[in-house]
Amino acid sequence: MGKQKNTDVILIGAGIMSATLGTLLKELAPEWNIRVFEKLDRAGDESSHELNNAGTGHAALCELNYTKENTDGSIDMSKAKTVNEQFQLSLQFWSYLVGNGLIQNPEQFIRALPHISMVRGEDNVDFLKRRYETMSDNVLFKDMEYTEDKEKLEEWMPLIMEGRDVNEAIAATKIDNGTDVNFGALTRMLFDHLEEENVEVQYSQQVEDIKRTKAGTWDLKIRNMKSGEIEHHTAKFVFIGAGGGSIHLLQKTGIPESKQVGGFPVSGVFMMCSNPEVVEQHNAKVYGKAKVGAPPMSVPHLDTRYIDGKKSLLFGPFAGFSPKFLKTGSYLDLLTSVKPNNVFTMLSAGAKELPLTKYLVEQLLLSKEDRMQVLREEFIPNAKDEDWESIIAGQRVQVIKDTIEGGKGTLQFGTEVITGADGTISALLGASPGASTAVQIMLDILNRCFPERMAEWEPKIKEIVPSYGKALADHPELLEEIKEESGQTLGLDVKKAVLS
Repeated sequence: MGKQKNTDVILIGAGIMSATLGTLLKELAPEWNIRVFEKLDRAGDESSHELNNAGTGHAALCELNYTKENTDGSIDMSKAKTVNEQFQLSLQFWSYLVGNGLIQNPEQFIRALPHISMVRGEDNVDFLKRRYETMSDNVLFKDMEYTEDKEKLEEWMPLIMEGRDVNEAIAATKIDNGTDVNFGALTRMLFDHLEEENVEVQYSQQVEDIKRTKAGTWDLKIRNMKSGEIEHHTAKFVFIGAGGGSIHLLQKTGIPESKQVGGFPVSGVFMMCSNPEVVEQHNAKVYGKAKVGAPPMSVPHLDTRYIDGKKSLLFGPFAGFSPKFLKTGSYLDLLTSVKPNNVFTMLSAGAKELPLTKYLVEQLLLSKEDRMQVLREEFIPNAKDEDWESIIAGQRVQVIKDTIEGGKGTLQFGTEVITGADGTISALLGASPGASTAVQIMLDILNRCFPERMAEWEPKIKEIVPSYGKALADHPELLEEIKEESGQTLGLDVKKAVLS
């Protein structure tokens, strides 16, 4: 049977989600005993790793897929507002942690960086202008600028404008208070803090099984990957935050909510430039528009990134495919995730998503030369092959489930939380905007799983995230106050970011 240990809370996976939930719980219920089990030998090395995560700090400032055009030509910005509000919660949480000395050196995980949306072609220019007019009327996006002026565009994004046809229709919007976030560094900081708070974080530990006990708790069978030794741990509450590995673990729980749920793995390939002469010519995250028929995760972007203090550029993503659910996973992951209760859901998705399958096949056939050609056509006309290299980014598992709107086997492109009816177990599945909105997601989990504690916890939650329970779009004074506070605490000097 192996050793048996009891605890209050178990977090599976040492990524940004478990780090956020663990930190919140330690602030709200410091007396609770928390254990974390991670398969790898350090925190933040899978989905949260800085090169496996776009690090955009998704606030809907530049991502065109968060606003859609209605049939009458009007712009629906409801998703953009939601994502922005959620990112504001993350900023407040990080600001609280730095301001109270729980983590230090914010410049190691967050920097101010302009966020730009760029489009080409007259129809797209018309769309971007209408989008700007709609969004800039909202207090969340009031600092957005718009231009079609070539000189202004050269000032905003010189590398993209150099060598471009002067007659090309091109437009951009810019907001200077965007961010670049190193989620890997942030995750490791949070786990360092949790260990100081006596949270037991164990690495090289594989969770092999999860079963409900007669007492209503959860029993986890855990194998030490170095010694082979097996231990059993029981907990009153379990959070499965294991990235692509969450689906298999969720299936092991046997809860009804885990049925008719599948996953489809998609990996990403980026082109990376470390040549200082090229890197210094670009200082922004510039998002374009996905091609017609392409999935939302294919939105092309050219990002300035700061990793270990070093500046580089990333362009992508190009889609890749592996049947693994994690970069460190097994080639049997996809096959073993198919169960009698989800096989028809998975097959239905396959039949429905033929355009996605075609897109993935086309992407897989691209050579480095093909990717460089895309980079030259869409973003940097003068890009040179020798300045860029291909890197494999993180593995994402898109959730497939049956929905009322989409029917059987609907592919979900966002972040999905699945919680047992009694609130004793919760799992996080899916992808973007995930990490950027981790605080909102974890507050939702607390609401679902600990409803009886929320009234008691609310004053502390409001100390951590002052806008909790309020829409900042309806409270412009609070928004400005929070922006100023988090900007100062986190060192987000917008003027410096624009000039650098």
